[in-house]
Amino acid sequence: MPPDLVLMGFVNRIECSVCGRAHDPTALLTVCQGCGQMLAVRYHLDSVVRAVTREALRERPPGMYRFRELLPLGPDEEPVTLGEGGTPLLPLPRLGAHLGLRRLLAKDEGQNPTGTFKARGLAMAITRAKTLGVRGLMIPSAGNAGGAAAVYGARAGLPVAVVVPRETPQAAVAEALLAGAHVFTVEGSIATAGTLVARTAPLLGWFDLATLKEPYRLEGKKTMGLELAEQLGWGAPDLVIYPCGGGTGLIGIHKAFQELTALGWVNGGPPLIAVQAEGCAPVVKAWREKAETTTPWEAPVTDAPGLRVPAPFAGRQILRALRESGGDTLAVSEGEIVEAQTLLARLEGIWTAPEAAATVAGLLRLRDQGRLEPGARIVLLLTGAGMKNPPPPVKAPVAVDGSETTLAAEIRKAVGR
Repeated sequence: MPPDLVLMGFVNRIECSVCGRAHDPTALLTVCQGCGQMLAVRYHLDSVVRAVTREALRERPPGMYRFRELLPLGPDEEPVTLGEGGTPLLPLPRLGAHLGLRRLLAKDEGQNPTGTFKARGLAMAITRAKTLGVRGLMIPSAGNAGGAAAVYGARAGLPVAVVVPRETPQAAVAEALLAGAHVFTVEGSIATAGTLVARTAPLLGWFDLATLKEPYRLEGKKTMGLELAEQLGWGAPDLVIYPCGGGTGLIGIHKAFQELTALGWVNGGPPLIAVQAEGCAPVVKAWREKAETTTPWEAPVTDAPGLRVPAPFAGRQILRALRESGGDTLAVSEGEIVEAQTLLARLEGIWTAPEAAATVAGLLRLRDQGRLEPGARIVLLLTGAGMKNPPPPVKAPVAVDGSETTLAAEIRKAVGR
């Protein structure tokens, strides 16, 4: 393997996010070899400042690899890519007017190649796995990560095995199967699937891509924060509302703003609000108890698969990001999520996934509690497209005959004129 591919030009070290132990960046890494906690990539930020400017980024094509100096890539390393990243930051004027908020925005991650933000993390993780010579990939998933792993594994020419809970949405299973992955279902939650993958991957000599149990998926998700800062003219919003399952994106956005602040490109990051479902809220529970880490949630229940994560591996790091950012947590009901999904679609034309709709539900809750300033610049992180987990029709369509008179009459009746 050429050394410039393995050594990664701007990477300083890879260290444990808890005990600080340094790890060899040329090795295929999982978790800390000392304490078993999450690893994080650290960069030579002084070298990054000399190598690229904010102005120079304007000349680069869109996509997450335009931030190459802040990613774990060697100078000649070609990423495994389908054009992920570069998602729009959409104004939400009609929803904002409905809620009395003048500067409401949404980062629409549903416009990624696989329809969710999982494309970012899995593209980066599989790029490094391929460079470092893995034979095959395994991943536990609630659905969307498995689909993204299958797609990028196919792009990289690597075999992929996906293990999902039995009730995983069929769209995500179909995506993984179509991309040639070997898909298996188990009774239980994503935690059950994760335990099974952790036991099986070593038997095959394949690599375990579970959430935050390798250091590169975080770096891909981090690019949401890098893009957000650039899209806001190298500033931070007043608030980011994020749907929290495994928490990779939340930790990543916080890490992005920390690095940009150290570079002198922004002046601090935004408070992060983690929204979870009432039926599976281990982060909310730990936050309210002022705990250092999360404890497993018993009997997780929610129709938002990405929020059905009863034991996030990086609970400690999620809570740290919330504390350091001056953030908070909320748990919303299934009914609130459905109502929010419908409201966003009807007012803004955005069909978002139930996980993402939880951010709108959280926004409504914060508004009702009087915790939002009308002029605050608020960003909703919409993590995926609604078509990845389609609900039943809200109401049945109206049957008409072939008469234009009948059709016109039905339309007048529907719109009340």
